[in-house]
Amino acid sequence: MALNKVQKRDRIKRRVRGKISGSAELPRLSVYKSNKEIYAQLIDDKDGKTLASASSRGLNAKGTKVEISAEVGKAIAEKAKAAGIESIVFDRNGFVYHGRVKALADGAREGGLKF
Repeated sequence: MALNKVQKRDRIKRRVRGKISGSAELPRLSVYKSNKEIYAQLIDDKDGKTLASASSRGLNAKGTKVEISAEVGKAIAEKAKAAGIESIVFDRNGFVYHGRVKALADGAREGGLKF
């Protein structure tokens, strides 16, 4: 039976999450995107805590969705720096590393995070 788009993404997500996890020293940057917004969280999987988060809903940025995603990446990098985090593990959450997801990752790198 053929899988639909959501089922394919879920299968990729489970496969990736089996290989990576975050800790307090090296948290996981999890990205979620909807049709309108994009969200990013720094997660410590060992304690089950969110260390920092940023989203396009909290920003008053103007421009295209890709430009706004880059701003979200810079915002999460600033919050990570304030929390004393320099290196992370990137979790694209089953989404293709292209467009808005790539822009967020580039914005986080520009903000000073190391993947």
